[in-house]
Order: sequence, then C-alpha cells, then structure tokens
Amino acid sequence: MLPREFPHWDNVYKTFQRWSAQGKFEQMHDRLRAQWRERVDRDEKPSAAVLDSQSTRSSPQGGESGYDAGKKVKGRKRSLVVDTLGLLLAVSISAASVQDRDAADDAVTSSMGKYPSLSTLFVDSAYAGSGLSGRNTFMQSRFRS
Repeated sequence: MLPREFPHWDNVYKTFQRWSAQGKFEQMHDRLRAQWRERVDRDEKPSAAVLDSQSTRSSPQGGESGYDAGKKVKGRKRSLVVDTLGLLLAVSISAASVQDRDAADDAVTSSMGKYPSLSTLFVDSAYAGSGLSGRNTFMQSRFRS
C-alpha cells in the first residue's frame, strides 16, 4: 500500500521499472556514496575494499540454489565488495554450493572495472588457493589475506 500522497500504484511501478532499466538507482547510489566519502574526508574513489560472502536460505522461486555444507544452509550466496566505510561497491548472487572464491569472481571483476583506483582487496582465508586470485595476474597483485 502506497501513501496517499503518491500517484496511482501502476504509475509508480512503471516509473520504478523505467528508472531501474535506465540504471537511475545505481547512479543515485554511486552519487550518495561519493558524497558521503567526501563528507567524512575520504577520497571520492576508494583505494581499498573488503570482500566477503554470506549464504542465506531462499524460496523455491528464488532462482538457482545449492547447499553450503560449511554453513549448513540450502539457498543462495551473496558476495559483497564494500569500501572501508562499509559502503557497497559490487554484489553478485550465486547458488550457496559455489565456493566463496568462485562465487566472488563477478563482484570483484565488476568492482575492479568500475573503480580502477582500488589497489587493495582485503579477503579472508576462504579466498585463498587457485580460485579467484589465480585467474588474473592483475587481480592477484591486489590481494591480501
């Protein structure tokens, strides 16, 4: 239910769909993140990021799912790349059964492409080995575990 001050729901929904397709929400998010970083005396473009993932239960309609034996969860895994303030840079979704280092590939590739200023990526031991860092020597030079 929308507040009374809003237009009819179908107009709101059509606007939401159009803005989503045009990438307006991502643009707003990026501007707000840049403004916040400047407000707390940080460079607008991040130089370091943190990568981690979380497995969560999903509904049958939730898309591809799998079983994460380590967390004992059947569902999906979200891999997040955030700056050192905790502000979102990139996200990728996969089945929970996918190894952390493999599931994170899309999020890391996206964040490195969008933020060439990134020089350090903090990761935990789940990302060690031949997975993510072994795929690209450019990325490999940017990892700390």
